[in-house]
Amino acid sequence: MKTEVLQVKGMSCGHCVNSVETAVKQAGGSAKVDLATGKVTVDFDEAKQSLQTIKDAIEEQGYDIV
Repeated sequence: MKTEVLQVKGMSCGHCVNSVETAVKQAGGSAKVDLATGKVTVDFDEAKQSLQTIKDAIEEQGYDIV
């Protein structure tokens, strides 16, 4: 498992947290969102999923990765 911390802009509420966590889960990883800092800690298996795929899934929800 690999862990990456992403800075995500545009999150402002509990719905945003759910959207990001669900998107990462559907992309094959797991996420912990810190709404106060805008940081998303992502865990994923590099053998099965790329970080870019997870970033794309978050961006498809309407959020920007810095």
